[in-house]
Amino acid sequence: MPARSIATATISFGLVSIPTKLYTTNESSSDISFNMLHDADGARLKQQYVCTKCEQVVGRENTVKGYEYAKGQYVVLSGEELKALDAVATQTVALEEFVPAAAVDPLYVEKSYYLGPDKGGERAYKLLADAMLETGLVGVASYSARGKQYIVCLRPFQNGLIMHQLRYGNEVKQWAEVPMPELPEIKPAELGLAKQIIQQIAAETFHAEKYKDEVQVRMMDLIQKKVEGQEITAAPEAPAGKVIDLMEALKASLGMAKTEERKPAIAAAAEAKEEPKKKTATKKK
Repeated sequence: MPARSIATATISFGLVSIPTKLYTTNESSSDISFNMLHDADGARLKQQYVCTKCEQVVGRENTVKGYEYAKGQYVVLSGEELKALDAVATQTVALEEFVPAAAVDPLYVEKSYYLGPDKGGERAYKLLADAMLETGLVGVASYSARGKQYIVCLRPFQNGLIMHQLRYGNEVKQWAEVPMPELPEIKPAELGLAKQIIQQIAAETFHAEKYKDEVQVRMMDLIQKKVEGQEITAAPEAPAGKVIDLMEALKASLGMAKTEERKPAIAAAAEAKEEPKKKTATKKK
């Protein structure tokens, strides 16, 4: 089933305007959720709004929205005034600069949206995607929507574009705030063994589909047992791991995850470089 767009946006690229449609990158959530019930009769509970002044239960039809401009003091906004605030949003993705793709650390990414071309923007859309792909650069832009201005990053993805909503600099905690003791020097032998362990479980590409939420599967199994009238008991806690010598742990780790089909990433990269050389040698012969 084709994805349904959730919004529209116009990419501003110099004097070029590219109409696009936004699509969510998330699948519908399959998280396990629990409802609050009345312990006396098992009926589901519902939330209510209670006035902090008169302590009366207030229906949704009797609520208004207000902004607290001082402690305990609010300015009330009507529905039309709230619409006027939303009208500030331009729905324009104004590209302000292009930077190397590696310059945008994943730490700053908050959400992602697929961008598809809207009617009439196909050629300019592909031109921008191809230009960024050729240069290795990604676009940084401002984007106003839903009463807020966002900073976003546009980059080529598959045969189109993807847009990442980024955090502002003041929304990211600085690494310097993390307590960090003085770290010891690493011995060459330890580093060599650690690299071997990494390589024995290294892969050339990442495939998200091979990872499953095993915790959720176990939770559903336990819930099903409860539905069938069985009692749920907690599994005994695993014994705490013993602190052993680092070199012993590294040596014991070697060979734990060797598989014939898995090719070490460094070895694969080396083979890829050697392949053209082999072809050239064959031609010379």
